[in-house]
Amino acid sequence: MAAAEFFSPEEAEVGPVRQQHPGQAALRAVVGWLAFLLQILLQIVRGTPSSWAQLLSFLGIRHPLLSTSQAQPSPSVAFVQLPSEAPADASAPPPPPLKRLTVVLDLDETLVCAYESSSLPAALRAEAIEAGLHCFDMECISAEKASKLPSFYFYNPLKSRKLLMRYIVIKDAEGRQRVNHVTVFERPGLHEFLQRTSEFADLILFTAGLEGYAKPLVDRIDAHNRLRNRLYRPSTVTTEYREHVKDLSCLSKDFRRIVIVDNNPYSFLLQPLNGIPCLTFSAGQPVDDQLMGVIFPLLKHLSLQNDVRPALYETFHMPEWFQRHGIPQIDQAA
Repeated sequence: MAAAEFFSPEEAEVGPVRQQHPGQAALRAVVGWLAFLLQILLQIVRGTPSSWAQLLSFLGIRHPLLSTSQAQPSPSVAFVQLPSEAPADASAPPPPPLKRLTVVLDLDETLVCAYESSSLPAALRAEAIEAGLHCFDMECISAEKASKLPSFYFYNPLKSRKLLMRYIVIKDAEGRQRVNHVTVFERPGLHEFLQRTSEFADLILFTAGLEGYAKPLVDRIDAHNRLRNRLYRPSTVTTEYREHVKDLSCLSKDFRRIVIVDNNPYSFLLQPLNGIPCLTFSAGQPVDDQLMGVIFPLLKHLSLQNDVRPALYETFHMPEWFQRHGIPQIDQAA
């Protein structure tokens, strides 16, 4: 279409005035408005869909296909995502920290095994050392039981009686103390076990051995003083079922956070729910991972328990074990 065919107000001023039919004037007005609207539409087509929506909204028209994909919700209907769980009560006090676990350790055949040096076969010693066991020789004072005098009686479910054991140092014909020579083998992982367990537990040695023998031995294996206390044979009790029983009530009246590790289960028959029986250690069986492979992981787990007894019962069922061996079940204190 030529440019002269468009309606122009300038042409009306310079050209001669011609008489127009009213219908033609109306047609030209409609065409002009249509051209104007066409230009607006072309600009909208080149724009974004939101321009269409704005135009149609201005004209009072709504169309779902022209709604914007990122339309913002009306403030009156905006939703706030609720938390999945109710917030904790900030005023509630935190639970009290657990007491340190108390671990009572047997000595002979649990941490070490000892032999009188003169009776230890040379082949056994050589094989044990070749297998990697660490051993040392030491001297200890010999003693023997001189008398067995009752000191006092006390009540417990087994009607046990505590006896005071008196020992005298053995002397030779010249009045000198008799000294025994002993070869001691350390259980594999002993020093790592003591070091790592002492980080979360209080370690106590409780042995049925005599102090003259056990003390110099423990001095050797516990050079860093990780054992907080040491109890020897006089601290054990005698019951109608066994002698040298280790009664944990002399250490604590609260049995929720105390355990005893011993290769002899009869040592803890007064507190069967607190006992951890372990395999007996000897130089003849040098391949052994009881301390770090079995006992340490269990103690680490027990250190996180408010009460060690349910976990130990589920693991060992010691009350039933004692019943099968003729020892009645004991009602422990809380």
